[in-house]
Amino acid sequence: MPTNLSPKSTQSAIVLTSTGSADAVSAACPFGIYTASANFLSGASDQVAYVYKKLGGDVVDIELTPSNVYAAYEEAVLEYSYIINLHQSKNVISTALGNTTGTFDHDGVLLTGPVSGNLRYPRFQSSYANKVGDGMAAMAGVGGTIPQYSASFKPTAKRQDYDLQEIINSASAAGVDDQGRSVPFSGKVDGKRVIITKVYYKTPRAMWRFFGYYGGIGVVGNMTTYGQFSDDSTFELIPTWQNKLQAIMYEDNIYTRTSHYSYEIINNNLRLYPEPGHWDFTSVDSMWVRFYVQDMDVFTPNSEYEDGVDGVNNINTLPFDNIPYENINAIGKQWIRKYCLALCKEMLGQIRGKFTTIPIPGESVTLNHSDLLSQAKDEQQQLKDKLMDMLKETEYKELAKYDAETADAAQNLFKNSPLPIFVG
Repeated sequence: MPTNLSPKSTQSAIVLTSTGSADAVSAACPFGIYTASANFLSGASDQVAYVYKKLGGDVVDIELTPSNVYAAYEEAVLEYSYIINLHQSKNVISTALGNTTGTFDHDGVLLTGPVSGNLRYPRFQSSYANKVGDGMAAMAGVGGTIPQYSASFKPTAKRQDYDLQEIINSASAAGVDDQGRSVPFSGKVDGKRVIITKVYYKTPRAMWRFFGYYGGIGVVGNMTTYGQFSDDSTFELIPTWQNKLQAIMYEDNIYTRTSHYSYEIINNNLRLYPEPGHWDFTSVDSMWVRFYVQDMDVFTPNSEYEDGVDGVNNINTLPFDNIPYENINAIGKQWIRKYCLALCKEMLGQIRGKFTTIPIPGESVTLNHSDLLSQAKDEQQQLKDKLMDMLKETEYKELAKYDAETADAAQNLFKNSPLPIFVG
């Protein structure tokens, strides 16, 4: 005798509805990052109808709830924001290194620090290259991120060797040099290693000879002027470069033919040649050295130079916020819809995979969970790959190359254009 089945309902207990409700979106989103945006609530609600139609909900029941779609929609927006921020990070990381960073909450929302930089166009200054150049400049003794100082000492007759480390450290501790002059590096050496970049002295002789009565400008018979024949009288105006060359000549004469002063440095120990007291070396008031203080800790902040050791050091510390939903254009919104659909397919495949077959009287139904999972994974990867490929083509360095190619093409085009004839 056949059994009459009287089911309580002819529908599954869980079936996706044909429309969503904006009022129910906030409670369904795991993170709630965008729930303050009315546009996001409307977009998530509309996504339910899109998923319902694309997965054939009006033909076969879809074992999802609107809440599943809302959660997937939030994930799709966050994934889009993540990929866009990665793209922008590669664009700006060189310029942003060392700049101010910020603090973020568990949702990645910027709490303190500069205004979020993911929607801003940076002022490019080849910053990382400049930082490398600064380090090389410091080694060359011409500036950079490390302050350069000069110190002096008075040579002593019959003494050739001078310990520059001791001289500089003593002046740093006392705040003055051996002649009572204040030093700019007071209290900054404190036993640290100093790197000497230059040794020199100044003499007024070249200027005396250049402007004096004998061998200078305006002297009869020196063969270096234009018609000058008496002191302090000039009948012809000579070019400026003439005096420049004369000054260089006199300086070179002093250092090449006259002084014969030299030195060598071994382990910060300076040896002067000739021995002070020989000839007229004692007339040199001071020997000067230029140096910088080497700090072994490269992460120590420099109070005299804003080197940004506490700022951005990689993409993790860039002050990038989640991209506001309102700032995502039509291109991004369509990507989000498709990615959300792929996520919903994945969830549906996982749900149906719990029951490979469903028995029915006299038969069984095999569910398509494997196809759904395979399609979902492929679609997600294709969407991400396509977006990243497009972003790679629009990196700032690629745009610069494109502009250069466009300019070259336009220039070649104009080469074939006849020149107009001007008629006055």
